[in-house]
Amino acid sequence: MEDNLSEQIFALNEHNDVAFEQLSLRLFRHHAKKNETYRAFIGHLGIDISEIKRKKQIPFLPISLFKHHTVGAFNAPPEAVFLSSGTGGEDRSRHHVSDLGIYDESLLLCFRQFFGDPQQHCILALLPSYLDRSNSSLVYMTRVLMKKSGHPENGFYLDRLTGLSKVLERNAATGVRTILLGVTFALLELAEKHPQQLRDCIIMETGGMKGRRTEMPREQVHAILKDTFDIQNVASEYGMTELLSQAYAMQDGIFRTPPWMRMYVRETTDPLNVTNRGKGALNVIDLANMNSCPFIATEDLGHIHQDHSFEVLGRMDDAEVRGCNLMVP
Repeated sequence: MEDNLSEQIFALNEHNDVAFEQLSLRLFRHHAKKNETYRAFIGHLGIDISEIKRKKQIPFLPISLFKHHTVGAFNAPPEAVFLSSGTGGEDRSRHHVSDLGIYDESLLLCFRQFFGDPQQHCILALLPSYLDRSNSSLVYMTRVLMKKSGHPENGFYLDRLTGLSKVLERNAATGVRTILLGVTFALLELAEKHPQQLRDCIIMETGGMKGRRTEMPREQVHAILKDTFDIQNVASEYGMTELLSQAYAMQDGIFRTPPWMRMYVRETTDPLNVTNRGKGALNVIDLANMNSCPFIATEDLGHIHQDHSFEVLGRMDDAEVRGCNLMVP
């Protein structure tokens, strides 16, 4: 790929549809030729590469293929391999990342778009189910943000809820702007054991009970956290092992993406029927995935609104996933 392609990707703005389509088509042609897994997938669908002239014609790779295949168009060994969390004995996705510099740029530009400069914040992380693993993309992302922040109180907390509560209390008393990033079940445990007033703190949940608690609607989780910590809103992060970009919701679970990432919906009974609005299974174009695969069909259900914001409504059930995977070789 061209050396300046990442510069063009990260220079996009949200209104430049023409440039986004041009970059998407360029990456499609590249991956259709150089990405063995993607090439086999579109070959299985009987798609003629030369007939793909518009972004809406680009096929999306089922995310499940990351569990059983090396997905990418690269010649050198990867700089990192991120693994999904998984539960029990299920297969875990592997994302081979050939250039961590691209990931760093994506996550930092996106963070600044939503939250400002990391140096303005103390960043605390409550990620017990992720911190146990050295190959978590979420832990890597958080470490990059902490390094850029440089605040002396930055830190990960596994089970040290009392220590975390004291840091939060101290930051609140001294007016330190703080972001607490946490997995859902751990944030709820903190709320139960250490209720306190955190009006100047941004609490950001990453979703997931990881088998520790009964699943709860996002609205119920947010209501508990807002009431317990006396805050107006709870932020959310939408990301996954197989992507190099994140979407953020500042309140009410309404997510927005950076300019190089866009969401679409597909019909669960017709995976090739993809639209810009409405309800269905979520597809994503993440141009930062320029070396692995920018076109991903997720197993999340969602609703995309007229202004391009979206909500995550849940996960596809086993029957829906099997139906989607009928088109996988």
